[in-house]
Amino acid sequence: MKFDEFDYKRPSIEEYTTQFLIILDKFKSGKTLAAQNEAFKEIRDIRTEFDSMYNICRIRHTIDTADKFYEEENNFFDENLPAFEELVTKFYRALVTSTFKDELQEQWGKQLFTIAELSAKTITPEILDDLKKENALRTEYTKIKASARIQFQGRDFNLSSIQPFEVSESRAVRKSASETKWKFFENNATKIEGIFDRMVQVRHQLAQKLGYKNFIEVGYARMLRSDYNPEMVANFREQVLKYVVPIATALRQRQSKRIDQEEFLYYDEPFEYSSGNPKPQGSPAWIIENAKTMYNELSGETKEFFDFMIDNKLVDLETKTDKAPGGYCSFIDKYRAPFIFSNFNGTSGDIDVLTHEAGHAFQVYSSKDIGLNEYQWPTFEACEIHSMSMEFFTWPWMHLFFEGETDKYKFAHLSNSILFIPYGVAVDEFQHYVYEFPEATTDQRNKKWREIERKYLPHRNYADNEFLEQGGYWQRQRHIFGMPFYYIDYTLAQVCAFQFWIKDRENHTDAWDDYVRLCKAGGSKSFLDLVKLANLKSPFDDGCVKETVEEIKKHLDQIDDSSY
Repeated sequence: MKFDEFDYKRPSIEEYTTQFLIILDKFKSGKTLAAQNEAFKEIRDIRTEFDSMYNICRIRHTIDTADKFYEEENNFFDENLPAFEELVTKFYRALVTSTFKDELQEQWGKQLFTIAELSAKTITPEILDDLKKENALRTEYTKIKASARIQFQGRDFNLSSIQPFEVSESRAVRKSASETKWKFFENNATKIEGIFDRMVQVRHQLAQKLGYKNFIEVGYARMLRSDYNPEMVANFREQVLKYVVPIATALRQRQSKRIDQEEFLYYDEPFEYSSGNPKPQGSPAWIIENAKTMYNELSGETKEFFDFMIDNKLVDLETKTDKAPGGYCSFIDKYRAPFIFSNFNGTSGDIDVLTHEAGHAFQVYSSKDIGLNEYQWPTFEACEIHSMSMEFFTWPWMHLFFEGETDKYKFAHLSNSILFIPYGVAVDEFQHYVYEFPEATTDQRNKKWREIERKYLPHRNYADNEFLEQGGYWQRQRHIFGMPFYYIDYTLAQVCAFQFWIKDRENHTDAWDDYVRLCKAGGSKSFLDLVKLANLKSPFDDGCVKETVEEIKKHLDQIDDSSY
């Protein structure tokens, strides 16, 4: 069944709640393991229906934020999702106190009970109104960005379609395009900062209602982090500062020489080579055809998966008016179908996002029959291992997209993967500051961001852009608004993906087998247990960051990028 044929029907919260509570009572009163298991499966099925309707709505709303029907449906979920989540939390509380807990754990796995215990810490009836407010503020931020009409060279662009001009070979065009884009954020700064301030207050308030000092512990519990803590993350950031930042700074210096700019400014960062950035050599339809060839040849598993995605129109890749910016992968459990959302704009990022989101989609396709809502996806940092590693596993087919610019692409891709890590930990450190000091003013937050930026990105020079120099850059990062504490997950996963890149060069068969095993495991284990399952080293282990990035540096140092 194709995506546009998927049936959508708004769930009745009243009917859903009544039905859920009846089944929950059956679970609680079950006198045998078989009785509890039967109720367990009924709860799983009713959750699957609700989740599927939510995900269909979310996808269709982000494809066209001006569609009034799905705008109203999205508002419905913003309002009612907290009540649904609270029902699931009631089930979790019953699960962890079940007479048959040990037997259920043996059948369904320890991770389910870890998820249940962590989730139960994050929702109570007292905070439902706060959660509704938080959801509405997320939507408000998304709508501001989706509404962008950036006037440039006599035409209208959005935040995705302006990007090709930001990598123009003309420095004047790059500067003008970047300044015009950032003018949109500056003009909307009061609104965006106001939304974020209300978000911080709502999150701090609900954390206190839950009995915590601040939102940090709630944020970690929401992310289902069971085998690492803020202290371990802080130590990881220190490793990045010590071992990755110097490599990143040296890469920016090489880039400055390549593009012949002695004063390397913020709008030069996206421009990789004086001969121009590598870009796909064909249309979006041409990219999809080549992607089919790539996934057909990579493995039998990826052939089956990608044919399923294309045949059922489970991708929406081209940017258009009123489409939400960014890219993501979702999963509609009722139809056993992943969905890839993106905004192609003619840059190399089109291939990055295609392979990245295909990594997510391949994982959930591989684990779709595990039989538990909680195990379809792992925790987010493990999810990002699948996506970032898929970017590297597809390297042998990059010539299909970039033709004569393939080597340029690979050097830039690997370099940018290193360059991302300091930015990723900067976002994480900023979020820890924000929620540790919720009383901070907007000016204080902006100043703190700029201070953190100087620490991890010492090369960054904003020249005469006052908005950015005063700390406005973070306002573009949707994860800060929508998924607090998510961003460090990308950096942890990047270190793991680098390990797959190294292993793949040594022995493709072993590396691919480890990757497929990881994907099939879904969310059945915690992050560090999944890392172990894939025969990877934990990013938190002493020496892991240093050892891994030094291998990447060694490879990059052997390449004469000045010839590109």
